[in-house]
Amino acid sequence: MLSPEGKLKGDLTVFNWGDGSYWIMGSYYLREWHMRWFHGHGGTDEGVEVRDVSDAMVGFSLAGPNSREKLAGLTDADLSQGWLTHQYATVVGKQCLLVRVSFTGELGWEIHADPADQPAIYDALLDAGVTPFGMFALDSMRIEKGYRAWKGDLSTDYTLLEAGLDRFVKLDRNDDFLGKEALTNQRNDGLEKRFAMITIDIGAYDAPYMSTVWKGDEVVGEITSGAMGYRTNKFVALSVIRTDCGAPGTELEVEIFGERRAALVTGDDALWDPQNERLRA
Repeated sequence: MLSPEGKLKGDLTVFNWGDGSYWIMGSYYLREWHMRWFHGHGGTDEGVEVRDVSDAMVGFSLAGPNSREKLAGLTDADLSQGWLTHQYATVVGKQCLLVRVSFTGELGWEIHADPADQPAIYDALLDAGVTPFGMFALDSMRIEKGYRAWKGDLSTDYTLLEAGLDRFVKLDRNDDFLGKEALTNQRNDGLEKRFAMITIDIGAYDAPYMSTVWKGDEVVGEITSGAMGYRTNKFVALSVIRTDCGAPGTELEVEIFGERRAALVTGDDALWDPQNERLRA
């Protein structure tokens, strides 16, 4: 979702249920922001109804190479359905929406259900041998995949092109959308800065959000998020840096609490499972 200037206004997933209804999912804490945007940009047009159902559906993220095995005994769903599919199903007899996505880079599903059914589903997952994990683990895994998160890597500070999300937009088609003109002009004029993944030889501390990136004596960008990647055994950071510094193999430095540490640009491809074989398993 973009502003007229091509800056990011929202990071959403859209589900087409095939009956004329769509489910638009974003960060829960941004729901009022999203609703104001929808109602201010066509969400009240004739024939269109936008409702906030955030409190009617809550969910779990189930991920890992054994997630299909753990879920199989609890659901009537067709777990052979591929990546980026969704279906109605039951989990331990409770009606759910199962979505074949994962923010970890591993095989997984999101399980969305009525809040009243959440405890029973949660207990059944634990009984099946599922281990809970938290946001620090999730950040570690999603950063290795280069997945951007809202209000860090994705924010109103950057355009869609600067955030490296070119694959989600078709600027040469005849259809129009808010921000298209600005993005087209930016593409034609050339980007001054762009998303890049880098690895950092950290010392005693992780690189925090908005750590300065240096090339010699010049500031060339900032870290938007970073974490130790335990699958790659490297500290991985997502950044927005000057385009002339974005070639893979470029040596940079990242300032961490006053100390500059060596960094290496890896490009914009995932450092873990770049072909998405594990997601598609």
